Amino acid sequence: MSNEKDHSTYRWYVLTVAALTHTFVIAIPTMAMPVLFKEISEDLGFNLVQLGAIWGMGALTGLFTGLLGGSVGDRFGARNTLIVACLLAGAAGALRGLADNFTTLAATMLFFGFITPVVPLNVHKTCGVWFAGRHLGLANGVVSGGMALGFTIGSLISATVVSPWLGSWRYVLFLYGGIAMAMSLPWMLVKAAPEGTGPATAAVAPTSMRQTFRQVARLKPIWLLGLAIMGVGGCVQGMLGYLPLYLREIGWPAAQADAALAAFHAVSMLGVIPVAVLSDRLGSRKKVLLAASIAIAVGVGLLTVVQGLLVWAAVIIAGLFRDGFMAVFMTSVIEIKGVGAAYAGTAMGLALVFLQIGNLIAPTVGNSLAALGPGAPFAFWATLAVLGLVCFYFFRETSPAGTLTPLKPQLQEGF
Repeated sequence: MSNEKDHSTYRWYVLTVAALTHTFVIAIPTMAMPVLFKEISEDLGFNLVQLGAIWGMGALTGLFTGLLGGSVGDRFGARNTLIVACLLAGAAGALRGLADNFTTLAATMLFFGFITPVVPLNVHKTCGVWFAGRHLGLANGVVSGGMALGFTIGSLISATVVSPWLGSWRYVLFLYGGIAMAMSLPWMLVKAAPEGTGPATAAVAPTSMRQTFRQVARLKPIWLLGLAIMGVGGCVQGMLGYLPLYLREIGWPAAQADAALAAFHAVSMLGVIPVAVLSDRLGSRKKVLLAASIAIAVGVGLLTVVQGLLVWAAVIIAGLFRDGFMAVFMTSVIEIKGVGAAYAGTAMGLALVFLQIGNLIAPTVGNSLAALGPGAPFAFWATLAVLGLVCFYFFRETSPAGTLTPLKPQLQEGF
């Protein structure tokens, strides 16, 4: 009884480390870029299309490492993978500050994008290892809340507080890179999960990454979820990179433009736990994914036509479900029949390859449409979200929420 109580308490410590990893390794270093784009463009002489290409650049290499990072986590353990990934992600993020032209910034963004997909895949796999089925949605909600917190902080203070304080956008990226590297230390101290915890299917994961991929690739629901996240995720990615530039262009003060982006992430942070818990209570992830997709499409679509205070309303509508959506999406992938914690990293990696495709295409194409009118990119991105919504409609849940079976003891090795 005592051991069970100790485990129940300790897993919340692990969840805290996982959430803070999202905050400091991924979210803050990533969301600093859109609000620093104005300063970067003035320093390096970029135009709007080049900024869109830079923003989507990391997704190009993420196409490959998303799947590889999940498979490595399944093979060698999430904890070991995160120790290395935090070090590399911090170094890659700091290197962006050394760029002095489009080519070098694009190259460092590619390197950053090569490393970062590994982190969220293994953070969510950690949730699958430590938390039982009925708590899995909540656990994924907590770590997604950590992501939302970082997005809020990064967009709110990077350009208006940290950059003036340090004297350059370059030093902002150096600082964030150092903090990200330091997050490898808590993972070195995290102990292995006790045997028999966490959800999974009844099958034991094979030792070969090729076998793991074959097991996952034959599951049709993953491909449908992948197409859905390509549309919705591409919509959000494009909007996030363009919104601060758009608001500055139509006359908003810099601080107010950055605050609008921060508001998107702030309401997302407030909504993430309720949305995740709602999916647990409903026993259906699909219903929540549909509702979230509608809200994102409507909010981004409204930005095409609204002005003034209504911009805030549109941003809030779009942001309310965003990180809750990602938490429920990750949970849905883990709960697909035949996945579980055993194959969670590979399955999420395969689905998120599609997200990287959306992230690569949406910013560049959307930004180029600004020539038709400053609001035109939002219409394009809202259309992508609608296409994702259609895919979610045809998705059939193969495991009711919270019904996964306990993880086999063999699967805990190497966590």
